[in-house]
Amino acid sequence: MAASIENATLSPLLDTVDILNETNSTQKQPFVARTDGMLLSYSFLVLAALLCVYFGSYRSIIRKIKQQTSGEKPDVLTAKDAAMFPFIASGFLFGIYLVILLVSKEYITFVLNIYFFLIGIIALFRAIQPALSKIRFPALDKLRERQFHVKLSENQASNSDDIMHVDFKFDLVDVVALFGCILVGVWYLLKRHWIANNIFGIAFSINAIEILHFNKVFNGCILLGGLFIYDIFWVFGTNVMITVAKSFDAPIKLIFPQDLIENGIFAANKFAMLGLGDIVVPGAFIALMLRYDMTRKPSSTRYFSVSFVAYIIALFITILILQIFKHGQPALLYIVPLCLGFPLLTALICKDWTTMFAYEDHPSATEVVEKKKE
Repeated sequence: MAASIENATLSPLLDTVDILNETNSTQKQPFVARTDGMLLSYSFLVLAALLCVYFGSYRSIIRKIKQQTSGEKPDVLTAKDAAMFPFIASGFLFGIYLVILLVSKEYITFVLNIYFFLIGIIALFRAIQPALSKIRFPALDKLRERQFHVKLSENQASNSDDIMHVDFKFDLVDVVALFGCILVGVWYLLKRHWIANNIFGIAFSINAIEILHFNKVFNGCILLGGLFIYDIFWVFGTNVMITVAKSFDAPIKLIFPQDLIENGIFAANKFAMLGLGDIVVPGAFIALMLRYDMTRKPSSTRYFSVSFVAYIIALFITILILQIFKHGQPALLYIVPLCLGFPLLTALICKDWTTMFAYEDHPSATEVVEKKKE
């Protein structure tokens, strides 16, 4: 989160809250945000992050139930995956840094623009489609009467069994929604407007929190602990993260202009920002706490609520430290200890420690059989 330069961005693995002030030939003094502009921008970023975590967490429960009902094999993050991720992320970040040094920025930007245009449309459609399906209006119901069904299959001439089978079912409301998502994508591609950026960023965050399942609390602790060290090292130990942050313009952060009041919605260009990593990583752990809550007897949202409050406190602490030191801060430095410490301490006090660490989103078939025998 930062008072930042025009077009300053974060990379996909940058979860740093950063201040970047730029001067030019006509303005030698760094931009200083007004108090009302600062409060407006930080309020938006905090509220947007909280909404992403809240809706992403509850959507993760729906996804889990659908997987269990359909028998779909879930993709879960194992302890080994969690331990390796910070190293993979570091290699990816340093690779981007080398590409920046060796390849023209224009080529990199072109490739990224096309990539995020395509996946942004998909992510946005996937984020809004469940909500649209629940809206009931006569006009929409009439559009839903127009049903479409597309089947794609591949088989060999000697064998009628399908090698690949894809089955699409959709209605006219889905077509209209997809067209709207494409318009947002075109708007972002042509204008790079901060509102279009935020629409895609929120869609990415909600989808990522819904899909990313740690499976076990232990796995989540390993990943958050590793990224805690990762964040500190790449922010304070090197200039790699800041260099990458200044080089890309992509919707992998939420931004809000601090000069909105002075310059208006289209001319504002001094942004506060929050990397999506600061939303998705703690958000996925908070979603795990909610899924664990749903298995407790009696069911409650104790650990989800505790983790959610911890995340709110961590965001405000990050903003406070940012304003005191006027220097880019690794947000996970404050988010990880609170989002891990609050629920774990609560489990220790409430004597739920053993059941919390024994919980699994998707237990293996062997473990399911053993539990039934017990």
